[in-house]
Amino acid sequence: MASQPNSALRALALEFKSLQEEPVEGFRVKLVNDDHLYEWEVAIFGPPETLYEGGYFKARVTFPHDYPYNPPVLKFLTKVWHPNVYENGDLCISILHPPVDDPQSGELPCERWNPTQNVRTVLLSVISLLNEPNTFSPANVDASVMYRRWKESKGKDKEYENIIRKQVAASRLEAEKDNVVVPMTLEEYCIKHRTKPAETEADMTDFYDDDYGDDLDDDDDDEDYNDEDNEDSGNGES
Repeated sequence: MASQPNSALRALALEFKSLQEEPVEGFRVKLVNDDHLYEWEVAIFGPPETLYEGGYFKARVTFPHDYPYNPPVLKFLTKVWHPNVYENGDLCISILHPPVDDPQSGELPCERWNPTQNVRTVLLSVISLLNEPNTFSPANVDASVMYRRWKESKGKDKEYENIIRKQVAASRLEAEKDNVVVPMTLEEYCIKHRTKPAETEADMTDFYDDDYGDDLDDDDDDEDYNDEDNEDSGNGES
């Protein structure tokens, strides 16, 4: 049991390093505290040609100490009106549900979390969910009803759309405060959003050398990272 936290820290360090060196379009990540790997801040960009186009949605991802055997928790910090987001910002999505057999949930076991999932697969699922909500088991019933009316009316019922547009506009003000340029076109959206290499290298050097020295030897930084990341991130070309 004593080795479990170190195993989780190693997995998180490798994932974080991977996402800095090989960013994925649509989101970027950073640590809430440079000395703490269990909490990440995520910025999700609204996909072009959707209601969320131009949006900048911040979220907090908290990882359990037995990660990746149990899923992280994702909570939106930005106000998001969505059928699968609770009023307090908690996200409800199958991929983040614990890997237990629960026939009453209506979810297949393969839809739930498993240790082969990672931050990339979770966030790409979240981006997809923004535009294609699950209205069969909504976290926000009112948002679900509005979405269905908007969908069934083919956009003529504007109530749902107007709320999203207002939230997107508000989120762009937050992006300006954070000095973030929000992608508006597909071309811009697909450009990888990197953090400054010097800052990333300094942060991860602290993790590898100072805090977890025995578990994260300098000798295997490059070789082990390549091997393990390839195992965990099968969708790296997403």
